[in-house]
Amino acid sequence: MPSSPVPSRFSMASKAGVLGLGLESSCDETAASVVLDGREVLSNCVFSQVDLHSAYFGVVPEIASRAHLEVINGLIRKALEDAGVGFKDLSYVAATNRPGLVGSLLVALQSAKAISFTLKIPLIAVNHLEAHLYAPFLEGAELAYPFLGLLISGGNTALYRVDGIGELKTLGRTADDAVGEAFDKVAKFLGLGYPGGPAIEKLAQKARARKMVFPKILPDPGDDFRFSYSGIKTAVINYVKKNPEADPAEIVYSFQERALEILVRRLFDASRREGIRKIVVAGGVAANGRLREMVRERQEEGDIVHLPSKGLCTDNAAMISGIGYRYFASGAQSGLDTDVYARI
Repeated sequence: MPSSPVPSRFSMASKAGVLGLGLESSCDETAASVVLDGREVLSNCVFSQVDLHSAYFGVVPEIASRAHLEVINGLIRKALEDAGVGFKDLSYVAATNRPGLVGSLLVALQSAKAISFTLKIPLIAVNHLEAHLYAPFLEGAELAYPFLGLLISGGNTALYRVDGIGELKTLGRTADDAVGEAFDKVAKFLGLGYPGGPAIEKLAQKARARKMVFPKILPDPGDDFRFSYSGIKTAVINYVKKNPEADPAEIVYSFQERALEILVRRLFDASRREGIRKIVVAGGVAANGRLREMVRERQEEGDIVHLPSKGLCTDNAAMISGIGYRYFASGAQSGLDTDVYARI
């Protein structure tokens, strides 16, 4: 934390409402954000570590945690300056404490504890997954329950019924790889670089024949809505080994279609079974343009689908501060003995 408070350019009289600082460091993005009344994003600063991890085709925990330590204080200062407020204007501080890389999670949470202790304001420890599902409500969507939440990223692929703040019921999750993880592994095998999602989406747009060379791979849902991505990933690898002259664009086009098809089918099947027509799709993979097309194609009259803007799909601190406000408003807060957890 900076040694002296950042001077406030606005008084609380001109910014009537509740100001919250959010901090995020669960994986490979360091972020700080100031949000007003849980809805209006006044600043949203993100430091990406993609360049630090690209040579390894994935996140290296030790590198990630060290990078968070190096930039967190500067990002906090910048978030306050961009919002035009100072520490004394804050009503609460929120930070991710689960799930994620333990060493990385500690950076944001310990910073938030220091701010909470020094300013004597509530500390709100936030579930990173729930925060992702809150992202659309930072852009004008009306928060109402229940809704279905599809969370898709490099570390998570899960479908939830959300009945209120902190009330998430898991309807299905991946049995193996997360969808974003599968994109990264296929991209690595094909030499497309890291992260794999954007690289595959861009190359798939160059496909011309657009034949589906991979089968539909969908596990028997049973009583839930499970996902599976190890099969389609293995199918791609085996196909390339047997067809080394195949056009990479055609390969990734077929892979992307099949991978995203699983998500969309599960989502709308669950919507019909649960009788819930309000849907949120969030997480890094939600930025994929083809996925957004598929969702629109499947959407029927009466469905209300919220997807955050692409900047709020990836990890950020605005969603942390936003969901933190809901807990703050309900009177909930976390103790200074709050710990971090790799899993929920």
